[in-house]
Amino acid sequence: MKFLIRLFAFVLLFSSTSDLFSQQATIKGFVKDKETGQPVSFIVVGLEGTTHGAQTDENGYYALTKLPAGTYTLVIQDFRFKEVREQITLKEGQLVARNYLLDEADADTIEDILITGEKGNQRDNVNIGAETISPKDIKSIPSVGGQSDLAQYLTNLPGIITTGDQGGQLYVRGGSPVQNKVMLDGMIVYNAFHSIGLFSVFDTEVISSADVYTGGFSAQYGGRISSVMDITTRDGNKANADGRIGINPFGIRAHVEGPFRKLRENGSGISYIVSAKRSHLDQVSPKAYPYVNDGEGLPFTFTDLYGKVSFGGGNGSKFNLFGFSFNDGVRKYQNLGELAWQNNGIGGNFVVVPSSSSVLISGNFAYSAYDIALREENLPDRTSSIKGFNAGLEFKYILDKDVIKYGVEIVGFGTDFQTFALVDGTSKVSYNENTTELNSFFDYKINRGNWIIEPSLRMQFYGSLGVFSPEPRIGIKYKASEVLRLKGAAGIYTQNLMATNSDRDVVNLFYGFLAAPQNLPTNYTTANGDVREVKNSLQRANHYIAGFEYDITERWNVNVEGYYKDFRQLTNANRNKVYSDDVLNADKPEVLKKDFLIETGWAAGTDLALKYEDKKFYLWLVYSLTKVQRWDGFRNYAPVFDRRHNANIVGTYKFGKKKVKEYEFSVRWNLGSGLPFTQTQGYYQPQGVNGGVALDYVGSNSSSLGIQFADLNGGRLPYYHRLDLNLRRTFEFKGSLKLEMNAGVTNAYNRANVFYIDRITAKRVDQLPILPTIGLEMSF
Repeated sequence: MKFLIRLFAFVLLFSSTSDLFSQQATIKGFVKDKETGQPVSFIVVGLEGTTHGAQTDENGYYALTKLPAGTYTLVIQDFRFKEVREQITLKEGQLVARNYLLDEADADTIEDILITGEKGNQRDNVNIGAETISPKDIKSIPSVGGQSDLAQYLTNLPGIITTGDQGGQLYVRGGSPVQNKVMLDGMIVYNAFHSIGLFSVFDTEVISSADVYTGGFSAQYGGRISSVMDITTRDGNKANADGRIGINPFGIRAHVEGPFRKLRENGSGISYIVSAKRSHLDQVSPKAYPYVNDGEGLPFTFTDLYGKVSFGGGNGSKFNLFGFSFNDGVRKYQNLGELAWQNNGIGGNFVVVPSSSSVLISGNFAYSAYDIALREENLPDRTSSIKGFNAGLEFKYILDKDVIKYGVEIVGFGTDFQTFALVDGTSKVSYNENTTELNSFFDYKINRGNWIIEPSLRMQFYGSLGVFSPEPRIGIKYKASEVLRLKGAAGIYTQNLMATNSDRDVVNLFYGFLAAPQNLPTNYTTANGDVREVKNSLQRANHYIAGFEYDITERWNVNVEGYYKDFRQLTNANRNKVYSDDVLNADKPEVLKKDFLIETGWAAGTDLALKYEDKKFYLWLVYSLTKVQRWDGFRNYAPVFDRRHNANIVGTYKFGKKKVKEYEFSVRWNLGSGLPFTQTQGYYQPQGVNGGVALDYVGSNSSSLGIQFADLNGGRLPYYHRLDLNLRRTFEFKGSLKLEMNAGVTNAYNRANVFYIDRITAKRVDQLPILPTIGLEMSF
């Protein structure tokens, strides 16, 4: 703890004194869209005739540092906006603030210029295991009824798979869903995907960007051992009120935004944005899709509400307040029970720009509560809740082409899990835990010639476990030529949160959480027979990634990455338990009576992504080769998400008579090899002993049926494949009024992809059948 305090004091002192030692000048400021007041991200601000230039960040912030005294012409050029040129005279050691509101460029100019921002991002950052997603990207793939969604896009990314159309969870490069950290405006979101796997809780229209890290991420992020999804929402329009409303067979959605105080010349203003999504699939599907679920349709329903108020200052500082309520429900479906969950939260974030320094200070604070309940016939209810807060403070300092980030964060949460004993299936079992995490990080991106080196260090302290975990990480990129870039990353990661379901379950609709389980074996037997002491329940993993980017032509780009995730310690529900953990069974082995067990494992694979983009065509080819293994102290087994081969082909074609193409046709085809499952070896009638010596064990019959299972996940399901198509037509009217008509079909050739098979009745239940949709969206 003392170390963390000293580290925080050091970085705070560094932020306040670093500018004092430099006698060179600095130009800093923010770039915003004059039409909406939105920050303009990833646009280049440079000084004409020099090598000094910088890209704006997600806040629209830029800083040109280490400038000799003199007179310069500052230039901002981008195909989306009219050029900005301003002459600036700098004195030695002077700091000049310049904010800009950009006017949109003419449509003819936009049409003739190719997007190059992504290439600039590749050249200036390590970008290994990373993807930055914009609303434009999300809308470029086929959407269900025209309702584009982040969840539909994520399943196309290299290294990410799902176990089907229903379940709503993502598995990232061999990691379980609980090992993925999802954040919304800095708040931790504990369940971001609905039970029908086509939709997330996020409205595409309010997303500014989504940064997805499938592995090897820097010390800026922690508390998870597999991946990070950092979603940022945009501020509401500070200049004009506008909105959008859409409807299709799956649901209805709407959003509205506008100014409380209109945008001023200095860039200040106050705005709001509100969005709502509601699924009516449970009501519409029996009539729209009478062939599904024996005429009962699809029993999925959800409601998502999000609101945000943004306060912007003239110097670029801003403050946001936001809140959300996400709800999901599944009626009794194919004997899987009834499920409902809700996630409510409130929080805020801010950006502060000190007038005397080029340091950018940002922070966040949030509180959220997640509750889930599952009701099944003849079994007690299962419930889980997690309530907690997180708050952080981050500093960013730009030194010419280098970037330093450092900060601190505190996370606290409590979990409450109510279930029943696996031994008898009736006894209630409760788990209640409270935990606090305190951490700091330091990240330094060094840009030297053809090399980009990004070492970072995270100091993580888990209060409930009393464990201090230093986690060094590094990312490297070498620009071998103008078209070839080599890259690599490695790091140590930990987390103190586990899921209450098991990686062995085929159907994972119930997704609860538990922190720091204590009912663990004291020893663990490795695969080679060694026995080691289990000191705590902390989950650990090491990441190793290497790859390259190659620009085949100006429009063709290929990205290849190979990875190895070494899961040093995992916690999981103990399916080997056959005894109660009490004094009567004191002599029984711990692995047969503890509620949880320790596992280890690894995931290895190669991801390939090939992209082509121009004004009319967008083509994306993705292939992933993966192998995932777990060792539970008894056996090696493949978890249910061990998909060897996964391929996606995504294409979009824009056409029409107008300069701005009014038609857009998109297609997506997904192919995945069979997932593991445990086969049924046979059936038997279990015989009780309640009758004692008077039991007629020859003539009596049991009322239940026992199942003899084969080897754990020793079988493989058939290949999964699905074709989705979508056609969008846009009508433009006077003013800002637009109407979009969408026609699409999910699973176009009606592939029967298996969901699961009832072991007793042998009835097969498939994933989603062919689902044609038509939708309307109006923006104003």
